[in-house]
Amino acid sequence: MINVLILGGTSEASALACAISKRGIAAIFSYAGRVKAPKAQPLPTRVGGFGGAEGLAAFITQQRITHIIDATHPFASQMSLNVLAAARQTGVPAIALTRPAWRRGAHDNWQHVASIEAAASALEGPPQRVLLAIGRMHLAAFTARPQHHYVLRLVDAPTAPPPLTHFTTTVDRGPFTLEGDLALLKHQRIERIVCKNAGGDGARAKLNAARRLGVPVIMIERPPLPARLEVHGVDEVLAWLDHSVDRGV
Repeated sequence: MINVLILGGTSEASALACAISKRGIAAIFSYAGRVKAPKAQPLPTRVGGFGGAEGLAAFITQQRITHIIDATHPFASQMSLNVLAAARQTGVPAIALTRPAWRRGAHDNWQHVASIEAAASALEGPPQRVLLAIGRMHLAAFTARPQHHYVLRLVDAPTAPPPLTHFTTTVDRGPFTLEGDLALLKHQRIERIVCKNAGGDGARAKLNAARRLGVPVIMIERPPLPARLEVHGVDEVLAWLDHSVDRGV
C-alpha cells in the first residue's frame, strides 16, 4: 500500500496535497516550520526538521513511507540533499516537484549572481532604495552594504529588528499581482531589486513590474544539486505514483 511523504512549502506542494487527498492516497505533509502560520493542508501534517538525513531516513522507516516527494523551495538545498541521502539509505524512491527557473527576457535588466554573499557584493556604489525579496534568513549578509535603505518583503512580521541600519518592512504573502508590485515599487521608490530565482508565477510579478519601470534586478541563481528524478507538474508526480502501483511497488 502506498504511503507518501510530501516535503512541502511551495504552492506546487499544496496543489499536489489536494490531488493526492482527492485520490484517497495515504500521505503525510511536512513543513520545515519557518513560517508562523503555514497553509492548512488536506493531509496529516507535521512541522519541523527531521535531524538531518539520518533523522529523515529514520522517519521514513518508522512511518513505512513508500514514496518521497521533494516539493520544497528551490533554495532549500540542504533538505533536497537530505532527501537524496535518505532515499539511498532506505531504498525508498524519491522524486522532486520543482518550478522551472525564471529566464531573462529581451527587456529585462538582470545581473546574475551565484549566492546571497555575491548579491550583497554587487550592491557596491552610492546609496539606493533596494527591495530585498529574499525572505528573512539571510539579511545579515547585507550589513556589508550599510549605505542602502532596504525594503524587506516578509511573510511574517519580524520578532526582532533586522540586522540592518536602514530598512522598511512590509508584510505580505503571495501570490502577488503586477498592479500590486508596480504600486509597491513606486511607493517605496525602489531603485534596485535583489531576489532569488524561485521560478513559478506567484512571485514573478515583481520582475514584470521591474521590467516596466526599468528597475535593475540582482538575480540569485539556484544552488546546484546532484542529478535526480525531477518533474514540473502535479500530473507527472501522480503518473509516477501510478507507475509504481502498476509495478507492484
